[in-house]
Amino acid sequence: MKHFLTPLLFAASAAVVLAASAPSISEIPLKDIDGKDTTLKAYQGKVLLIVNVASRCGLTKQYTQLQALHEKYKDQGFTVLGFPCNDFGAQEPGTNDEIKTFCSTKYSVSFPMFDKLHVKGSEQHPLYSALTGKEGAFPGDVKWNFGKFLIGKDGKPLQRFEPRTTPDDAAVVAAIEKALAAK
Repeated sequence: MKHFLTPLLFAASAAVVLAASAPSISEIPLKDIDGKDTTLKAYQGKVLLIVNVASRCGLTKQYTQLQALHEKYKDQGFTVLGFPCNDFGAQEPGTNDEIKTFCSTKYSVSFPMFDKLHVKGSEQHPLYSALTGKEGAFPGDVKWNFGKFLIGKDGKPLQRFEPRTTPDDAAVVAAIEKALAAK
């Protein structure tokens, strides 16, 4: 029995060490919509809603609800973060400048937007690997544009909402309010 437990204890210890050494999502290198290097460190201590967005999608109207959420809760320590993605039906073909102009003029988006990235496949961005990869917080590919991930004040993923779940859905609002109330 002793010989059987030793490998299990070693494997468990190794898993704890690996988890502890894994970079926080706040340290994953990103680029903002203007192409400047950044990370999510600037948002530490805030509740975040990470969303893969697209300008030519049937769900694009969710920008209105995302902006409303951002406005409603931004003074309480919440922000929406938009990540343009062209992985689904080529529905985000524009350049960063075109995306930025579209979002600001059509939907008055004031929440932070980032460089276009891949949320699935062989070119999946490390942020989305951390969220949806095999070892991610919520394993399984993002299904379409406007997939949402709620991140707590401690930088840990709390909940995943599928694309058709609108930003103003009662479950999303309740999860945001609960995360904001957490110490």
